[in-house]
Amino acid sequence: MSVSENVEVTGHLMDSGILSRVLDDIRQYGADWVIKDIDLGHEQTDTSHATITVMAEDDDALQRLLMRLQTHAVNQTDPGEASIAVADMDGVFPDGFYSTTNLPTRVRLEGRWYDVDNPEMDCGLVVEGERIFTLPMSDVKIGMQVVTGASGIRVSAPVVDKSSDAFGFMESDVSSEKPQAVLVRQVADGMREAKAEGKKVLWVGGPGVVHTGAAPAMVAMVNAGFVDVLFAGNALATHDIESSLYGTSLGVDLAKGQGVEHGHEHHIRALNTIRKAGSIKAAVDSGVLTGGIMHAMVTHEKKFVLVGSVRDDGPLPDVHTDVIVGQRAMRAELTDVGFCLMVATMLHSVATGNILPASIPLVCVDINPATVTKLADRGSSHAKGIVTDVGLFLEQLAVELVPDYRRA
Repeated sequence: MSVSENVEVTGHLMDSGILSRVLDDIRQYGADWVIKDIDLGHEQTDTSHATITVMAEDDDALQRLLMRLQTHAVNQTDPGEASIAVADMDGVFPDGFYSTTNLPTRVRLEGRWYDVDNPEMDCGLVVEGERIFTLPMSDVKIGMQVVTGASGIRVSAPVVDKSSDAFGFMESDVSSEKPQAVLVRQVADGMREAKAEGKKVLWVGGPGVVHTGAAPAMVAMVNAGFVDVLFAGNALATHDIESSLYGTSLGVDLAKGQGVEHGHEHHIRALNTIRKAGSIKAAVDSGVLTGGIMHAMVTHEKKFVLVGSVRDDGPLPDVHTDVIVGQRAMRAELTDVGFCLMVATMLHSVATGNILPASIPLVCVDINPATVTKLADRGSSHAKGIVTDVGLFLEQLAVELVPDYRRA
């Protein structure tokens, strides 16, 4: 080992498992470590602090390791100054570019620390005057100034209050056995808190919201102001519109729970109806679409971003079929989001988690445990998961948030 750097980490290192993950990452990167000093505190509420010397075979390997460790909020004890290189190709970062985390980030240039706008994982850092912001690779342009290496950068992790009387919002990463009424109340409280602070509530939804019969509950929450932005695919909107036009979802009568004659055609006929109108909003304005989630979103002038996939029928005219354009449309709606609820969708949940700052509370609800655990595995370590039936959960959430809500 020929190069080394001292790093430090602060937090609840033992009970959160952070220290173990840090040391594992050092080994996985083919490097070595020595713990110089460690203070584990004494009381449960005390934070711990460790200083570690990490050693790698060359500077390139060390820089990559330092970037990886910053996903755990591990910083250099002496960060120094950031380095900058100029992009010489569209859509390509300079070699050695700093690969970002979704944690709050600061960059030091000419002795001054700058806060990074819109922290997002797996991007680069672009410097424009006194502004530094994350940028996805696809949006890089020739001549942009891009931060390289791990020097001059500090990240910070959300502070966890371990005091016995502190309200522990969704303290476990995945909940399947806690009383559901408690979980619903915690989610409702998180949404109310965001609204009280003037922030938006972002929903990420899959077609299961409609298939389980929970669309009326979600409509009630849209009407009550608890759905400010909706991210979804073609399926949620299509089956919601099918339900409004035909009373079915994928050809199944939602009132009787059984298939109906010619029901398999309903979703494609619903698509054709909206395409004929020109857009979802045009269908609402003309009186063609008179109910459902998408009707409520249009009526209350709430934002929605629909991004499609290769599986889609139609699709609806509002659906982004270019995924890069869809990503940009999603990012454009993240301003002032203060809470995110993901329900019944794995792919859109992971996609949204990848562009959200870690500072935004994030809850994922799905009947499939793999969905809520995969979200954390893909980088959204701050995500909290609830394994339960989405339909029943949303019904209870509507009762909690909308006092006069009672399902017909």
